[in-house]
Amino acid sequence: MTAATGDFVHPAFFYRSDAEYLEALIPFVTDGLARDEPVAVAVPGDRLRVLRPAVDADRVVWLDMNEVGRNPGRIIPSVLRRFADAHPGRHVRIVGEPIWAGRSATEYPACAQHEALINRAFTGRGVTIVCPYDAATLEPDVVEDARATHPEVWEADRRYASDRYAPDSVLARYNRPLAEVPAFTELAVTAERDVRRARHWAAEQAARFGLDEERVPDLELIVTELATNSLRHATGSCRIALWHDHEHLFCAVHDGGHVTDPLAGRYPADPRARGGRGLLLVHQLADLVRTHTVAGSTTQYALLRLAS
Repeated sequence: MTAATGDFVHPAFFYRSDAEYLEALIPFVTDGLARDEPVAVAVPGDRLRVLRPAVDADRVVWLDMNEVGRNPGRIIPSVLRRFADAHPGRHVRIVGEPIWAGRSATEYPACAQHEALINRAFTGRGVTIVCPYDAATLEPDVVEDARATHPEVWEADRRYASDRYAPDSVLARYNRPLAEVPAFTELAVTAERDVRRARHWAAEQAARFGLDEERVPDLELIVTELATNSLRHATGSCRIALWHDHEHLFCAVHDGGHVTDPLAGRYPADPRARGGRGLLLVHQLADLVRTHTVAGSTTQYALLRLAS
């Protein structure tokens, strides 16, 4: 059975072996090609090596999710929407695997929220997005979250509607601050004239923390966009904190606002609009973005990998 042009279909596919992976996804891809539906596959590199040789690779868009989806906040605007929007009026098929066993505990909340937000981003669109989950290696709570973020479930021997579908509960459950914040250095920004000083301050701290020189401009832009966003849309001031561990430089911008649109930063850029791209740019530049927001308090976290 194939979805109609205007239908949105979003199943979680639980597999436990390469054989199960191929048995479900080869027909999904080849049926789409036979129906002249555009098909994209965005999965981790090891999964690409399993699936790609088994189908007509030249007619499929192949993307390594380790690269394009390292920050889950990039996936909706830069992978899913970009592909779907390139084929207006046509039903498209996408295999998207944003969660794998190598995801860290810091990354996972953003991954789970991403899966929940796909439903808001594509309701009413002619898109089928199948999200594989390696049930043999992922923790049981990850599999349970997938049942809540996907209205449909595929397993090797059956397909059925999820009786636990509740994406908003997942968004709320993972609306968390970072679990542990060590000693940090902090700067207050109270007016737009302070943003340049914050940018220079961040560059100085980045050098001290060991961020690659070529990535310092990324941090400067992240600080600029997050601070400017706070000044314009929150309470008119913010605090910027920087710290690091052995893997990342952390930038946290805290203000007194409340982000009420969970898709903020995940809408593709509108060429007709003059603004509204700040959070989108942050998602493009950072290796991970997390947001904790409640009434009267928001912290945006942007992480950049340090040189190993």
